[in-house]
Amino acid sequence: MKSALESVNPTRVKMTVEVSYEELKPSLDAAYKTIGQQIQVPGFRKGKVPTRIIDQRVGRGAVLQEAVNEALPQFYGQAVDENNVRPLGQPEVDITEVPAEAGQDLKFTAEVDVRPEIELPDYSNITVEVDPVAADDNDVAERITALQQRFGTLKGVERAAQEGDFVSIDLSATIEGEEIDSVNGVSYEVGTNNMIEGIDEALVGMSAGETKEFTAPLAGGDREGQVAECVVSVQSVKERELPELDDDFAQLASEFDTLDELRADVVQQVEQSKRFEQGVQARDKVLEQLLEATEVPIPEGIVEAEVHSHLEGENRLEDDEHRAEVDESTRNALRAQLLLDAIVEKEEIRVEQPELIEYIVMSAQQYGMDPNEFAQNIDQQGQVPAMVAEVARRKALAYVLEQASVVDTDGTVIDLDAALPQSGSEADDEAEGEAESESDTEFDTEVVEVTAEDAPADEGATAPKA
Repeated sequence: MKSALESVNPTRVKMTVEVSYEELKPSLDAAYKTIGQQIQVPGFRKGKVPTRIIDQRVGRGAVLQEAVNEALPQFYGQAVDENNVRPLGQPEVDITEVPAEAGQDLKFTAEVDVRPEIELPDYSNITVEVDPVAADDNDVAERITALQQRFGTLKGVERAAQEGDFVSIDLSATIEGEEIDSVNGVSYEVGTNNMIEGIDEALVGMSAGETKEFTAPLAGGDREGQVAECVVSVQSVKERELPELDDDFAQLASEFDTLDELRADVVQQVEQSKRFEQGVQARDKVLEQLLEATEVPIPEGIVEAEVHSHLEGENRLEDDEHRAEVDESTRNALRAQLLLDAIVEKEEIRVEQPELIEYIVMSAQQYGMDPNEFAQNIDQQGQVPAMVAEVARRKALAYVLEQASVVDTDGTVIDLDAALPQSGSEADDEAEGEAESESDTEFDTEVVEVTAEDAPADEGATAPKA
């Protein structure tokens, strides 16, 4: 087999491949055998039909198609290896010559998007500025109030409902006289805005025994988005009484004996959370500077395929405005992914099994799933390589972060080891959850140590067929 490589652009190549008849012959023999077992010819046993009879009955073209389909992935893969091509996605294959007669060669071309060559900047030249750590009184008060609310009690009141009150309500929704949904005796905290649109405004000022009508678009079901006539009735109004802030409360709500000790611990929690937020801010700004300082060519074919798949899944292929939004977000995400993959490769970053397990556990928690069940699901779906790649990218960004200079707005140099606390603390869990909203388990599935090169952005690459 002979192959030649041509660069179409920084993110796409074209390979021209010539396969000799001798190399293709095993696939031709296999094709004749397969077809011979599928047809019946009078006078010949099944599987014993001569090749010339098969050519007469089904045509040599059908045999060639079977042989080429079987052989093409092998020869394409061989050409990829010989030319050190790192494909992204599926190739476009064009068969230019087929061996119509014995002794003739198979020739084809394959165009495919590839990972671009990226010249990385000097990480030590990166300097980012973050907010200082400051546990102000409002932050501390918010946490203590939240703790009080956990131990508060509900007391019935003879007045109109206010924000923060708990009401027991009956609620129904109809469209053109047809009842769509109804609930009775539901407890709801006024002002949380997590029920149907407009209900909070309707409830404020209502007293027990009162009924009010309002209209609102439905948030789910077959009639999602349609405007319904809603009726809400208040059965009771209760307010939450908070416990007194004293030593008794500290002993009730924590392991501390005094309120001062509890307050000091809350201050420490706030500072820890702020440090974590500081670390997240530094991480995001370092990535932003990396992207600004680095030219990352984008494979247009990958962008088009991803955008089309996204819009098709939402049934919004004709929504040009949404297409532009998805296109922009896809390009930004792909640039960051390709950049981090380049760092992974250059710095030879590896993913150890405990690191992958930790990431799987964290992901399972976000989906509310058992970690073992989650691990089995991603293994069955072939998603483990993608997760390995994601962990490697996180490690790559952390590596750059270690080389960069981080200072706060007061000019203080930040120790990122302190800014990013050990996992498992309450502050860590809470801050990580907040950051994600803005930006010891054994598994049945064995995961081995993998380098990021085994599963970078080219995980979608597939073998071609004629």
